[in-house]
Amino acid sequence: MKNLQGYICLFFLILSLNPLVLAETKDFEPVQLVGALSQGALVSGKVDKGIDVFLNDRIVKVTPKGDFVLGFGRDADLTQVLRLENSGKKISEQIITLTKRDYKIQRIEGVPQKMVTPDPSKTARIKADALLVRTARKHSLDLEFFLQPFTPPSDGPITGVYGSQRVYNGTPKRPHYGLDYAAPVGTIVYAPASGVVTLTHDDMYYSGGTLIIDHGYGVSSSFLHLSELLVKESEKIEQGDPIAKVGKGGRSTGPHLDWRINWFDVRIDPQLVLQRYK
Repeated sequence: MKNLQGYICLFFLILSLNPLVLAETKDFEPVQLVGALSQGALVSGKVDKGIDVFLNDRIVKVTPKGDFVLGFGRDADLTQVLRLENSGKKISEQIITLTKRDYKIQRIEGVPQKMVTPDPSKTARIKADALLVRTARKHSLDLEFFLQPFTPPSDGPITGVYGSQRVYNGTPKRPHYGLDYAAPVGTIVYAPASGVVTLTHDDMYYSGGTLIIDHGYGVSSSFLHLSELLVKESEKIEQGDPIAKVGKGGRSTGPHLDWRINWFDVRIDPQLVLQRYK
């Protein structure tokens, strides 16, 4: 009997010294995700400290408190896999089923070719602009502002939505990945969430005056066609701060703000971000 009691004590001593054993035997509940489970959505979740998170096979950075964020693109697969690991061993896996979305497709014929295909002499400039944007969006600053309820950067009427696409003379162009607000040139643009400025540019070929703000853990906002920038790179800003003025530069048909959100290289629907906590 004494030997049996000794073995039992030894067993529980091993458990107390090895948290991995405890983790492997724990019954993990499905992670509760905040946000619409659909194409184009940004969702957040929370796990216990020390747990690693994977979306399919992509490692997801987790805050010290266990918060994380995921992004699903315009045409993301409807079946996604969220996996949790502890010290390299799988402890939980759940299937995320996304809602498929329909997008507005506009077909326009008789458009001058110069409006469909950019001037070849501008190719180097376009590539340089794209590199600057990609570099800025690669940031993964340890900021937790992505958890804030976002607010609209403008109170102007919405004239363009995420996911819509134009087909010029039978040639499909890239989908529109932003939310357009109509407003006169000079109208103030406000920060939809706090963050750090990672890119400012006065005149990009496609987007004119351009600004990117990092909200943390891969989530960033881009503001296009600006006439004036009111902040500088590396500057920390608070939600609601004036950050720029509306313009009509770049490839724009008129004055408006084009607001975009990314999760690293994944393009997100800003309207779904605004509705995330509703």
